[in-house]
Amino acid sequence: MTETTTFASDAEERRPLKEFAEKAYLDYSMYVVLDRALPQLADGLKPVQRRIVYAMSDLGLAASAKPMKSARTVGDVIGKFHPHGDAACYEAMVLMAQPFAYRYPLIEGQGNWGSPDDPKSFAAMRYTEAKLTRFAEVLLSELEQGTVEWTANFDGTREEPVTLPARLPHVLLNGAAGIAVGMATDIPPHNAREVARACVALLDDPDAGDDTIAAAVPGPDFPTEAEIVTSRADMQAMYRTGSGSVRLRARYEREDGAVVVTALPYQVSGARVLEQIAAQMLQKKLPWVEDLRDESDHENPTRLVVVLRSNRVDVEALMSHLFATTDLERSYRVNMNMVGLDGRPQLKSLRTVLTEWLRFRTETVRRRLAFRLDRVLARLHVLEGRLAAYLNIDEVIAIIRSEDQPKPVLMARFGLSDVQAEDILELRLRHLARLEEMKIRGEQDELAAERDHLQGILADAARLRGVVREELLADAEKFGDDRRSPIVERAAASAFDETALVPSEAVSVVLSERGWVRAAKGHEIDPLTLSYRAGDRFKQVARGRSNQSAVFLDSTGRTYSLAAHTLPSARGQGEPISGRLNPPDGATFEGVMVGEPEDLWLLASDAGYGFVARLDELLAKNKAGKAVLSVPAGCRVLSPRPVRTPDTDQVAAVTTEGHLLLIPVGELPRLPRGKGMKIIQIPPNRLAAREEHVIAIEVVPEGGTLTLHAGRRHLTLKGSDLAHYVGERGKRGRKLPRGLQRVDRMEAAAR
Repeated sequence: MTETTTFASDAEERRPLKEFAEKAYLDYSMYVVLDRALPQLADGLKPVQRRIVYAMSDLGLAASAKPMKSARTVGDVIGKFHPHGDAACYEAMVLMAQPFAYRYPLIEGQGNWGSPDDPKSFAAMRYTEAKLTRFAEVLLSELEQGTVEWTANFDGTREEPVTLPARLPHVLLNGAAGIAVGMATDIPPHNAREVARACVALLDDPDAGDDTIAAAVPGPDFPTEAEIVTSRADMQAMYRTGSGSVRLRARYEREDGAVVVTALPYQVSGARVLEQIAAQMLQKKLPWVEDLRDESDHENPTRLVVVLRSNRVDVEALMSHLFATTDLERSYRVNMNMVGLDGRPQLKSLRTVLTEWLRFRTETVRRRLAFRLDRVLARLHVLEGRLAAYLNIDEVIAIIRSEDQPKPVLMARFGLSDVQAEDILELRLRHLARLEEMKIRGEQDELAAERDHLQGILADAARLRGVVREELLADAEKFGDDRRSPIVERAAASAFDETALVPSEAVSVVLSERGWVRAAKGHEIDPLTLSYRAGDRFKQVARGRSNQSAVFLDSTGRTYSLAAHTLPSARGQGEPISGRLNPPDGATFEGVMVGEPEDLWLLASDAGYGFVARLDELLAKNKAGKAVLSVPAGCRVLSPRPVRTPDTDQVAAVTTEGHLLLIPVGELPRLPRGKGMKIIQIPPNRLAAREEHVIAIEVVPEGGTLTLHAGRRHLTLKGSDLAHYVGERGKRGRKLPRGLQRVDRMEAAAR
């Protein structure tokens, strides 16, 4: 029998690993969500924050008290309520004391509690001291008045509050941030007076629309005075859904030829901003800025000075660039996840948060008034017994003197309760004076009036809401302040075009056969005289300006863009383009183009097809490039050629069999991408077998010359000799003279 019982017990304890792991992970997830990462809607605190505030209150560290060493506070917290690491507990304590992190700090610290530039630079807990701020009264003032539930601490030796009886919606006032399992919270801070006005509006009209709430709470209110530049429509949408984002922008002033930043976005370091601006200055991206200074001090917590080179600098354009490229403007995610009154985590809209919190506050006030009513009734009951004793004082004294057990005799003789009889027996002799009867009757009248008042409020929901309303307005006036973060709708910030910051200098971009590129200053350089790596040689040169983009064309017909001023100097042998770009496997680079956006270029394949495209249509936005020229199977891309005067220029195409044809450029289509139209005729069977194909194309200006190279021989055509090869587009062209039919390359030149 015993063996059977043991076997059954073991079977019950054995479970599949999948079920055990799933339950263990779910339990852990719920612990992280409810007991670590997300705040409670009721008081806006996470468990560690609530325990710190309560422990400090328990130690008597009120705003009027003398501060105590932080190590003592942390020791009490982790020893009595929060058995976790002291470092994490102290860091949570520091956060509630930093005025640049909390809109309404709950702790007042003495010593080094960090700085905006380095919030984690606070001193160790053995050096700092702390006490609660006056604002902490919002959370603690009603704690001992029967307003909240209590639970045993981790070892069952003490009790701690489940939540604190917040008199204002603290979950919105200081906000919260945390990452749980599968969810996160980012609640921005708000202004106490604005939130209180929204609560009052909902108390007056529970069906008030979103416009009414938006009028009371136009947006978050951060500890810093930076501007909120998000549009009101976007913020209203954020409050309706509970998620979105808010953009903060630094504030600045003009002062003696300099720009002075006086307010930074929330949690932005001034030192970090200066580093970002200095980095751009070193990269010569800010030619208008001469110097930077940090003049922040106790009187001016934020004063960053940007010295300009001239009074003619467009300050608005410069600051717009800095807003777009530095932390002078930053976006903050809003995700109002919190643990509701039902104990479940949920993403809540602003209206839901306020409505649910008002339900909590109304119940808190009701419990406080009921608690006080119980105290009043108990006191009236005691006073009623005392009055009966005073009216029969001689008899009461006689009973006490003569009876061994006077309590039951008193209860039977005067109809007293146990509480009343005990109170009479504990009275001091000096309270038996005749004047005490008058005091008792006076106190009875006061307590009776208070009893009637409390019972009237508790019996009337409208009067109860009125009490909540009055207290909200009074607390907002007492603990609130004016808005710090002005809401100003601004145009989106935009960075300078990088090429606009680069001086416009003549530059020649040289491309080699193996795809190495470099840039030489000026247009006079002869690329054939440059040094190339072993086995490599010159392929093409494009002449333009340093503030323009170089567009490269690969063997698959894709184009790529690189800023010309970023290319390596021609003093060396350059660097491979593939190191900066991501061309397809096996692709080679066939040409380079530089010029103005409206410049025209001829793109063609050795199948004899081509078209004309604007350079700005060939620019690529990413390293993978963009498909531009469609290349027939088995054919290859020819080096692109610039078109200077499309109305008079001619296209020259020569095949491997020595057929040369010139046609007007205007006969070719202008396309952003495609295969193009046939320039010169090549028999399809010969093209497919690669027995004949176009060896080169060139654009010949009006009155210009065309030089053909065939080994050591060359032929220069001009005037009537050149006109001999002009024909219709798509025709075969004319044969070149014997000995020049194996053309290696062509060169066109102006007159």
